[in-house]
Amino acid sequence: MAGRANSIVAARALGLLAAMFLSMFSAMTVLATDEVRAEPIRGAGSTFAAPVIARWAHLYGQVRADGGDFVSPDWTVDYELVGSLAGLMRLEQPELDFAASDVPVTPEELERRGHRQFPFVLGGIAVVVNLDGVKVGELRLPGAALADIYLGRVTKWNDPALTAANPGLTLPDLPIAPVYRKDGSGSTFALTEYLSAASPEWRERLGAATLIAWPVGTGAEGTQDLIRAVQATKGAIAYAEFGQVARTSMPFVALENASGRFVAPGPEGFQAAIDSVDWSQTRDFHATLANRPGEAAYPITAATFAIVPSRRSRARIDRVHDFFRLAFDQGGRDARALGYVPLPASLVERIKQYWTEEQNTRG
Repeated sequence: MAGRANSIVAARALGLLAAMFLSMFSAMTVLATDEVRAEPIRGAGSTFAAPVIARWAHLYGQVRADGGDFVSPDWTVDYELVGSLAGLMRLEQPELDFAASDVPVTPEELERRGHRQFPFVLGGIAVVVNLDGVKVGELRLPGAALADIYLGRVTKWNDPALTAANPGLTLPDLPIAPVYRKDGSGSTFALTEYLSAASPEWRERLGAATLIAWPVGTGAEGTQDLIRAVQATKGAIAYAEFGQVARTSMPFVALENASGRFVAPGPEGFQAAIDSVDWSQTRDFHATLANRPGEAAYPITAATFAIVPSRRSRARIDRVHDFFRLAFDQGGRDARALGYVPLPASLVERIKQYWTEEQNTRG
């Protein structure tokens, strides 16, 4: 009897061990599957950069397929156009691989949250108007006058502050209808950075932010709604990413820069602004691009940054880097076709070194 009892105990022990082993094996299998499962690269944020991200995502799939018919989910990019602020907020979600923001995150905040960032495309914010008889780039706006429009001080298009800057242009006796982004937007940050530099009152009352309490005007959700609002309203004025504005044929204005010159948005003005930045003196590529010095510099130049959580798995971070590496190496033509400016080669090399340093830190 004793022998039989011992046999039963031993059998139960073996059964328990087997169950424990199977449970551990199943858990390890789930973890391994989660690590290697084919999934899209997931990003969210900037509407400013959305067109070029979409074009690069198509290019990425084509290059990685290498002429074949099979396209793995690993070679796709799932990007949500939610605005810079919402993109940064969603970065706390574990399934997101990167956020795209037109506002660089401070090095201190990056360190606190365990994130890294780098710029990936350059462009600018155009100020657009709906005025009959005004051609593209013909209307000139001083920064202080633009601030006064959004402060509610300048309310008519034939206001002396505007006619003085446009002596050869007949401006109508028409109310100005300001339109702004009511969602958290990097475009709003870029505009308000410029207004803060041009107007002491704006700087003291409102400052620069992705989301502000606008004194006057009508709010629009996202770039497309903003553009539609301007197109539907005579006398309207607003701001949006240059490439998207250029594709609508809406007239945009020339803005006064730090050197007192009126410059229309475009690749030359964006490049001049970027060239004035010494990126070697920045930390985590944090730099202000508004109202840069130089006669040719466009004053609302902007860069879009990828913010990547460094606490994700190395495989996920490397996939994000792989996508942007291909964009840097082969996506310049696409960026230019959409009205952006590709990063200078020297800046791209600095970013790739930044990635290498991160990899070495992670081991």
